[in-house]
Amino acid sequence: MEERTKNMTEAVESKETGTLTQAEQSLDTQAAVDEIMKKYDRESNTRTWTGVPDIVIKVLLAAFSLFMIYMNLFAVWDERIRRPLFVGIVILFIFILFPAGKSHHTKKYNRIPIYDLVLAILGSGSFFYFVINNREIINHATRINQTEIILGVIGILVLAECCRRVTGIPIVIVAGLFVVYAFTTGSSLRKIVYNLFYTTTGVIGTPIGVCSTYIVLFIIFGAFLEATGISEFFIQCANALAGSATGGPAKVSVISSALCGMVSGSSVGNTVTTGSVTIPMMKETGFPGDFAGAVEAASSTGGQIMPPIMGAAAFLMAEMIGVPYSNIVVRAILPAILYFTGIFLMVHLRAKRLGLKGIPKENLPKWKDLLPKIYLLIPLAALIYLICAGYTMSRAAIIATVLCIVVSMFDKNHRMTPKDIFAALVTGAKNTLSIAAACGIAGIIAGVVTMTGLGQVFISAIVGVSHGNLFIALFLTMLCCIILGMGVPTTATYIIMATTCAPILTTGMGLNALSANMFVFYFGIVADITPPVALAAYAGSAIAKADPMKTAFNATRLAIGAFLVPYIFSLNPAMLLIDTDGIGVVMIVITSFIGMFAISAALEGYTIRPINMVTRILCALAGLMMLYPGTITDIIGIAIIAAIIGLEVVRGKGPEKAKKVA
Repeated sequence: MEERTKNMTEAVESKETGTLTQAEQSLDTQAAVDEIMKKYDRESNTRTWTGVPDIVIKVLLAAFSLFMIYMNLFAVWDERIRRPLFVGIVILFIFILFPAGKSHHTKKYNRIPIYDLVLAILGSGSFFYFVINNREIINHATRINQTEIILGVIGILVLAECCRRVTGIPIVIVAGLFVVYAFTTGSSLRKIVYNLFYTTTGVIGTPIGVCSTYIVLFIIFGAFLEATGISEFFIQCANALAGSATGGPAKVSVISSALCGMVSGSSVGNTVTTGSVTIPMMKETGFPGDFAGAVEAASSTGGQIMPPIMGAAAFLMAEMIGVPYSNIVVRAILPAILYFTGIFLMVHLRAKRLGLKGIPKENLPKWKDLLPKIYLLIPLAALIYLICAGYTMSRAAIIATVLCIVVSMFDKNHRMTPKDIFAALVTGAKNTLSIAAACGIAGIIAGVVTMTGLGQVFISAIVGVSHGNLFIALFLTMLCCIILGMGVPTTATYIIMATTCAPILTTGMGLNALSANMFVFYFGIVADITPPVALAAYAGSAIAKADPMKTAFNATRLAIGAFLVPYIFSLNPAMLLIDTDGIGVVMIVITSFIGMFAISAALEGYTIRPINMVTRILCALAGLMMLYPGTITDIIGIAIIAAIIGLEVVRGKGPEKAKKVA
């Protein structure tokens, strides 16, 4: 706070003297970042509280984080008590912090409309009533009384409004359609309310269960990890590693966004925070604005598939499949590396085609200054070790959070004081709200599917349309994920698709559970960069001052790996280290990486020199053949690529020979 006040003072003085200080530039940049976040990230559109009310709210948020730590470490409560209690508290905070619309937060300070207070009391009160009368309601079973029906309806509707405020209306519409379907099947209001509100198959189902245990603690861990300065460390390491290479700033963006994104778990948030540094660097080097914004958006979005954190959906996946989280982390490594390799290759080829250079080495961080800060990775390393050693995810997250405080003590610039710890607790609680609301609404969708048998209807429909062809079924599932993921948080998208579409691939098409769930996970993520609703790409375009739609299409091209990798591990599970040996893994890695190079070359029109359209088509064909599992297709693909590279080498030497002869 003192540093921020000092910067503001310097900024004011600079305006009076007509000069522009670094402090003023920093404040201008932060203001621009905040504005972009408010435009593209609904979580940033909060009410403005100042003075005593602001302090009180922050104290309550910090207390909520501490309460969640206590509840997961020490409390031994029935799930039908802890889950509705968690949702009730979340509803209270959402109405306190989030206005009804985007424009409301700028109108008045320290004001909350009466109708929001009423909704907050009614909504949270419905869940608290369930907590208090838990035993009696459970004994009622399906014979809930009129009051309990009314309270259930109120609780569901108010939760839907909460979700609309923090994540947007698409997921609310989807959930509403599912509820309408439940009524069309002949289900009574009593049955629907009972199943969706009072059982662990609806609002307080698995998504909220995972959110109130694993997810909330990992979000708190992420807030503490950010406070240690690890994002800045990642960016500096990326600069030292790739800054001087061809198109260095863009490669820095890929590496730093992959590292930072696995911690933040937010496509838009990561795009804006790291993009405010990397996008201007890319433009200064010579990359077009729409390409620079696309690189950052594609890389930041992919951060959610980067182990070991992988965003909140990975924890849900572990719970829904019934395998250890460490199992998912290990099997997700190769697909994640292949995804970022695709972006890295396209960035490299674009830089070569444009003749762009890197950043002068004298302007880059030195490894001798960075290596002493390697201790910042201790919390992440400890987290991985503890989970693999058999600790519960909750306990591992809490221990890693404590280690964040410990390692911060070694750096005076990021040393966590009680005030910083308090701020991290507040941030963790705030970041939990949107995911919790989305998990609650996604639970409604899962509940309807369970109650009505809709899942079997989906399975029959897709299997019928695809005629048993796995590739067609995968393609149709991909379309569902992308459409559904437009404007819906990744976590909620995964829950919905894991409930509706993953069973199609497992039960109907015989795909193994991990491949099916990872498939829908990937395509739920890329919706953030797929037009027409590509929020991460639009945020990147705002920083780059470029055309939003061009940025979105460029981001989609750059993230071609995310569109191909899921097909690879679905058609050949060796990519996920399933049903294979060491040789099988080596072969699929080699062929996949060469295939990714071929496709990147086709899209960028460059190998070792510019290539014509016919050669680009051949590169694309060769790349797809190598990505498709099969020895014959691999051999043909390698032969085509070898021929193209050989021909380009010969053609490239032609002008040199001509000069020597002359």
